[in-house]
Amino acid sequence: MPPTLASLVQHSALKLIVRAGEDRLDTPVRWAHVSELADPVPYMEGGELLLTTALTLDAEDLEAMRRYVRRLLGAGVVGLGFAVGVNYEEIPPALLDAAREEHLPLLEVPRRTPFLAISKAVSAAISADQYRAVTAGFEAQRELTRAALAEGPEAVVARLAAHVDGWAALYDASGTVVAVSPEWAARRAARLTPDVERLRERPAPASAVVGGTDDRVELQSLGSGRRVRGALAVGTGAPLGTAERYAVHSAIALLTLTTERSRSLQAAEQRLGAAVLRLMLAGQPEHARAVAGDLYGGLLDASYRLLVAEPAGGEAAGEPPLPAFAEALEAAAARAGESVLTVAESEQRLVVLAGDGGAVVAACEAYAEREAEDAGVVVGLSAPAGPSAAAAARKQAEQALSVARRRGRALVEHEDLAAGSVLPLLADDAVRAFADGMLRALREHDATGRGDLVASLRAWLSRHGQWDAAAADLGVHRHTLRYRMRRVEEILGRSLDDPDVRMELWLALKATGEEGTGAGS
Repeated sequence: MPPTLASLVQHSALKLIVRAGEDRLDTPVRWAHVSELADPVPYMEGGELLLTTALTLDAEDLEAMRRYVRRLLGAGVVGLGFAVGVNYEEIPPALLDAAREEHLPLLEVPRRTPFLAISKAVSAAISADQYRAVTAGFEAQRELTRAALAEGPEAVVARLAAHVDGWAALYDASGTVVAVSPEWAARRAARLTPDVERLRERPAPASAVVGGTDDRVELQSLGSGRRVRGALAVGTGAPLGTAERYAVHSAIALLTLTTERSRSLQAAEQRLGAAVLRLMLAGQPEHARAVAGDLYGGLLDASYRLLVAEPAGGEAAGEPPLPAFAEALEAAAARAGESVLTVAESEQRLVVLAGDGGAVVAACEAYAEREAEDAGVVVGLSAPAGPSAAAAARKQAEQALSVARRRGRALVEHEDLAAGSVLPLLADDAVRAFADGMLRALREHDATGRGDLVASLRAWLSRHGQWDAAAADLGVHRHTLRYRMRRVEEILGRSLDDPDVRMELWLALKATGEEGTGAGS
């Protein structure tokens, strides 16, 4: 504890006597300062014990002393030491009354006690307090380090909470609470998620203070460089002292080491993951398992999903979206105890292998939904696949990614495409241009008033080439319809007996909105 007026009064060598302000003796003393100025306020910083002999003071004028005492209190002076036996044999009544009125602690300093002795006592007490704080900080650092090595981040959080006599919580990169101590603080920590997310937007290291005086919380980012890998919250009822600050800084360093993997380790994991993925795509799951060992658990033996992600384009300045997306998936896997294979094929392409129906796939869907408006990433997700079907899953994911881009969506699953209609896929400028080109000659013929070939073609295709039914739909004789279909073949230079031609013509009618609503359509 820092020195207080009470501890100075109790100092046996100083022989100080309390004459006023007995109720404020627990106030800490930051320094002892000697001044004979009538107005020493410009030279005060606050927290000082001011020592004087009243050499230049009109100490017998009550109003003058009232003004003097009020100035000292306004400057943050915590006490006044008055030397007797120098200029005054005792404390003047005017000064004594003014101090009592304003509750300013007034200490009588006997003649045999030099001011230097008081200054030395304050300095020694401050030094001893700082030494205790530093010693306690180093001890906390050793204890936190042992906890980190032996038990992990959860133990670090628990020891830190005990050291600061409050609570502490650890958040991952997504802002989710992964460790908290004591348990009663879990709800309080969860409410800070929006504040943690705002902290993530700032380059590391970053900090913020939230809450009131009774529930003061310091937030500290974890991570080196620009990217925030997590956050630490420390809740206390008052600002942290020196020893507590040492403990917090030690915890930040240790937790950063546990969350920030070295670049060389990341590069090695990327190379290994890329090799495993190549073997899976080459249809060699046995070799992939041999290379991976136990790194990915049972992921390579079970049903999985393969996803391909790319930046949506037009991203705002700031952190690239793919690393943040990868971290969100890895954090979800860590929380659920799942394995995930993440490979950054380039700065513009991320490939992920994750267990079907697991937390990673759910996190992917949630992330895409949350980031849809920001256009951060575009994701294609394959259908569930087995160990030997990685190449097919990759193709499905690529197809879903292509559709997601055309539709302006953040995520498309291949299963959705297979379960839906092919018609939405025709909503593409290139498809429309092809359709317009294919039907242009027929439209030009119809525009001359020499027949209705487009409508006749539509009716004939919708009736699957049944002449009588199509003619009835058009209200013409079947011979007329046969003539028109021969004209279609002549104009297009293609045979309607070819199923590919019939398919292309029907899709062209669909793409241009000219398929009609006739029978059979």
